[in-house]
Amino acid sequence: MTTNRPWQKRIGNQRDWIWRGWQTRYSYLRTSSEGSDPPVIFIHGFGASIEHWRNNLPVIAENHNVYALDLLGFGASRKADVEYSAALWTEQVHDFWQTFVGTPVILVGNSIGSLVCLNATAVYPEMVRGLVMLSLPDVSVRENILPPWARPLVATLENLVASPILIKNILKIVRKPNLIRRWAGLAYPNKEAVTDELVEILSSPAYDEGSGQTLVRLSRSVRKASFANSVKNLLPQIDVPILLIWGLQDKMIPPNQAKAIASLNPLLKLIELENAGHCPHDEYPEQFNSLLLEWLESI
Repeated sequence: MTTNRPWQKRIGNQRDWIWRGWQTRYSYLRTSSEGSDPPVIFIHGFGASIEHWRNNLPVIAENHNVYALDLLGFGASRKADVEYSAALWTEQVHDFWQTFVGTPVILVGNSIGSLVCLNATAVYPEMVRGLVMLSLPDVSVRENILPPWARPLVATLENLVASPILIKNILKIVRKPNLIRRWAGLAYPNKEAVTDELVEILSSPAYDEGSGQTLVRLSRSVRKASFANSVKNLLPQIDVPILLIWGLQDKMIPPNQAKAIASLNPLLKLIELENAGHCPHDEYPEQFNSLLLEWLESI
């Protein structure tokens, strides 16, 4: 892997795309390999961007055409003042596919990105030939944990904490590199993976115009039941090959959910990684790339 190259060079050809009047960013790499079907689209997780796949895109592009997309509100895409949801991002991914690809693809997502990929596969099955998810969140689990009488109280407290003034002031603090590094340390048990490069990638979008208002919108949206359909409802609908990868040291989403999720669809193959956390594709890219290429070959 050419890790000595600047990350800006490893994410491929960057382009702006106007989607529904908003500026968004994507990147692509064309393979020179014959028989390169199917293309692969990578969707990042919460707070991440195209750059989070910098150690994966060049390797997968040796055998497949690859694309990566900054979801609206993240990375170098517009920090829009809009109601965010998995459904909104699903429409963005589908419209991108329809505009630039047009043939069935493999969708690869991390965290919230994996939920978007799952939703897109259920809503637009003609678009997807295979689905790869890393650390899949299920927003319904949180609701099920709380007893019905406690949910309004918790929602009220969260709305107080998520006030626009408070969040915008918090953003000014947490976007500082030293705090970003600490936060990344929770997602990455392998501290060697928390590099200056990663910290720069994670912190830069928080300085964009509108980032404070977008964070307010996101913090409210993710706590609503309408943010995304339940994984338990979506996953049984899928009839393409599925690969679910989960780091057993994941501190963001409990790894004990993996086997329960895997039982929802007989087409799903689960791989648990002993030492990995919430972002195994970036923490252990060589291992992830090998697993993904092997799975792509198998289907």
